[in-house]
Amino acid sequence: MTTNATTLTVEQLELRERAIELGRTEFAPYAAQWDETATYPERSLAVLKEHGFIGMCVSEEYGGQGKGVLEASLAIEGVAHGCMATAMMLQGNLNGPSRVIAEIGTPQQRAKYLPGVADGSHSFAIAMTEPQAGSDGLALQTTLTPVDGGFQLSGEKSHITSGDHSDTILVFCRAPGTVGPRGIGAVLVEKDDPGFEVVSIEKKMGSRGINETVLRFSDIFIDNDDVVLAPDPESNNGAAFLVKQFNPERCGNAAMTLGVAQSAFEYAVEYAKNREQFGRPIAEFQGMQWRIADMAVSLDAARLMLWRAAGSDVDGFPPIRETAMAKLLCNETAIKVCNEAIGMLGHKGYLTEHPLERNFRDVRGMAIAGGSVDILRNMIGAEVTGMRISQRRAS
Repeated sequence: MTTNATTLTVEQLELRERAIELGRTEFAPYAAQWDETATYPERSLAVLKEHGFIGMCVSEEYGGQGKGVLEASLAIEGVAHGCMATAMMLQGNLNGPSRVIAEIGTPQQRAKYLPGVADGSHSFAIAMTEPQAGSDGLALQTTLTPVDGGFQLSGEKSHITSGDHSDTILVFCRAPGTVGPRGIGAVLVEKDDPGFEVVSIEKKMGSRGINETVLRFSDIFIDNDDVVLAPDPESNNGAAFLVKQFNPERCGNAAMTLGVAQSAFEYAVEYAKNREQFGRPIAEFQGMQWRIADMAVSLDAARLMLWRAAGSDVDGFPPIRETAMAKLLCNETAIKVCNEAIGMLGHKGYLTEHPLERNFRDVRGMAIAGGSVDILRNMIGAEVTGMRISQRRAS
C-alpha cells in the first residue's frame, strides 16, 4: 500500500492512533523500569500480540496481515511514544530478517520461519556489524567456508541488537579470500547451534531494555538449507542486497526517534503551560513560544519525510535516497527536540524523575544505529550527484 506525502488512509490513521494510545497507556508506565534494570520487556510482547501489532508485515499466506513499511512505521512511532524498548522489540518483528526471508528465502525457509514471526513465537536478530566493520560494512570478515555437506561459519559480530534474546540470527558473511563488495552472503544460525556464543552484553547509554551483544561463531556447521544468500566470489549482488535490506530498518529507526521526540515535546509543552515564573506560565513568554513553534514544525516536517519514504516501498524495501533522507532528518530532529525539551524544564529536565533525560539517551543512539547520520550524508550526496566515490584508501 502506498500513499502520498501528506495523506493517510482511514485505516492507517486508525492504526496510528491505536498505537499512540497503546504506547501511552500500556507501555509508558513501565518504560523507566525497563531502562533502569536493563530488563527485556516481556510484558510488552504479550500486549502487542493481544492488540494485533505483532506479525503485521508478514503476508497473509503465513498468518500475517500483509501490511507495508508505512504501516510498520506508524505502529512503531506510536508505540515509541510510550517506550523505546517496546518499540525496538516491535521493530525487530516488523522490519527485521523476516523481510529478507520473505524476499529471497527459499519456500522451505519461508514456511519454517514466517508463521512464527506472524504469531510472535519466533524472534530474529540480524548480525552484520563487526569490531572492524561498522560504517564500512563491506569490511566484514566473518567467513563461510565450503565443507562436505554444507559450510562452516567463523567470525565475531558486535553491537547486535537482541542477540541474546533471539531464536535465530541472520548472519552476513563472506566467501573465503574475498574483500570489499564481492563474495558477501547471508546464513541462518540457531541460538542452540554448537559453536554459537553470546560473548558479552554491551553496557550502553540508552535503550537499555533491549541489549546489544557481542556474538561469536566458532566453526558452526551451516546446512545448505540454512543459506539465505550464497556468497559468490565473482559477484557484488550480496553487497547490494545488504544495503537494500537496511531500508525498512532505517524507516523503523526514524519512526522510533520521532515517537520518543513527540512524547518529549508534548511533556515539555504541558510543563510549560503549568510552570509559573515571574507570575505567569512560562509558555506565555515569546522566547518559549518560538521554541515550541520550531519544535512542532521540525517534528511535522520530519514525519512527512518519513511517510514519503515508507510509503514508497516496493516489495517491502523503500528506496535508498528517500530512506536515507528520512532517517537523517528524523534522527537529528529528535536529538534537537529532546534536548530542547530538557531545556524547557530547566534543571528538572536533567532529573530522572522526569522522562526527558531518558528520551534524549534513547534517541541519541538511533543516530548511530543502522547507518550513522554522517554515513547517510555520504549516501545522499552520492544519490544526488551520481558520484559514488569509495572511501577506501587506494591499494
